[in-house]
Amino acid sequence: MAMDWRTVFGENVRRLRRDRAMTQEQLAFEAHIDLTYVGGIERGRRNPSLLVIGRLAAALGVTPADLVTPARQN
Repeated sequence: MAMDWRTVFGENVRRLRRDRAMTQEQLAFEAHIDLTYVGGIERGRRNPSLLVIGRLAAALGVTPADLVTPARQN
């Protein structure tokens, strides 16, 4: 079964944002992107550009690779 990379990315963004006790609004502000775009990314409905991936990674204090690495299944 093919992996849905938008879902992986969105879940990672949401998890990391919550780990940092950030709201979607705070993340959008720090990443210089629209608030509704953050929501779409977290729901796996948006396909962010490399520029947006880099901005989100910087705002969350991680590497872009951290945002596309699938979570480990326990």
